Amino acid sequence: MSLRARLAVLLAALALPLPAQARGLEAQVLAELNYARANPARYADELSQALDSGGWALRDEDPRVVDEAIGFLLAQRPLPPLRAHAGLQAAAGAHVRAQARRGTEGHGAAAGGLAARLKTEGVWAGLSAEAISYGYAEAREVVVQLIVDSRVPGRGHRKTIFGAGYSLAGVACGPHAAYGAMCVIDFAGALAPR
Repeated sequence: MSLRARLAVLLAALALPLPAQARGLEAQVLAELNYARANPARYADELSQALDSGGWALRDEDPRVVDEAIGFLLAQRPLPPLRAHAGLQAAAGAHVRAQARRGTEGHGAAAGGLAARLKTEGVWAGLSAEAISYGYAEAREVVVQLIVDSRVPGRGHRKTIFGAGYSLAGVACGPHAAYGAMCVIDFAGALAPR
């Protein structure tokens, strides 16, 4: 099933309009995240088929870790969709712009990291996290890289994507000097009042 078809099915089932602030690749990444969260067993099946055929984003992933991700997805219960949030998207965009110029990677701990970027955007999240994909410019590849998470021993990106406490997300994607492309996804639970 194509991304557009999956998006249409998911949005129709959830009766959700596509957020106006999410456009292009960012909207596709959010839709792919929500598809995986709502349909983990189906996503596991699609990963399994791709692993068997040597398809798309799996070309750079350890097959044992892909199998681990498939097992995780088969045990995962469906979750509600993440809602787009403009402040989270702005914080993610600030990080994309900062890293694009320098070709750096990571969450920017030296500059205060995610917490500082959220504060700059006026976002006060009780629960927040960030996932960053490097080297992929297609929504499915970005999300698969983060779900498989073979380069992060604790599988922190996978855990964040399927964290039941997260209800909001902001996605920003752009060029990267070293990897060609990057996407930052900032997640939050309930936002604290200002």
